[in-house]
Amino acid sequence: MQLVVARIGRAHGIKGEVTVEVRTDEPELRLAPGAVLATEPSATGPLTIATGRVHSGRLLLRFEGVQDRTGAEALRNTLLIAEVDPEEVPEDPEEFYDHQLIDLDVVTRDGATVGRIAEISHLPYQDLLIVRRPDGSEVLIPFVGEIVPEIDLQEQRAVIDPPPGLLDESQAEIAAEREDS
Repeated sequence: MQLVVARIGRAHGIKGEVTVEVRTDEPELRLAPGAVLATEPSATGPLTIATGRVHSGRLLLRFEGVQDRTGAEALRNTLLIAEVDPEEVPEDPEEFYDHQLIDLDVVTRDGATVGRIAEISHLPYQDLLIVRRPDGSEVLIPFVGEIVPEIDLQEQRAVIDPPPGLLDESQAEIAAEREDS
């Protein structure tokens, strides 16, 4: 099975390094020197990581055969894809691969059906579960412990505790209208 582990950003310097937006909780494993990664678009790969280092909080990679800024810039926005055993699970029990979450039923704590996870959107500061509701509409649910307290892979469901307004905009609380506590 294939897993997107990073997206290539801009070139860094003149020796072929690129910044990468990491999309894995295991970058030391997936983005290590010597790793061979498929790409999207596929015409730019496969790419073999020659070196990796952290600079100013950003991961920088250099790929074999990419020797200058022009070559590095040509890779911009390419997705890096690792081949992963479908039976493999993250070491941390609180972490999940996308393929484990896709198609899970989503229910509230009281058992009300919300829908089914259609995809996961990886944003810089948090992930979002994109849930397709029974009526065909979609709702975006921040994938944080306060809102998604339980993922039960055995039961194939995600339990959510949505704040007012997340599922029904008419129930949203406007900060200026709240009573002082």
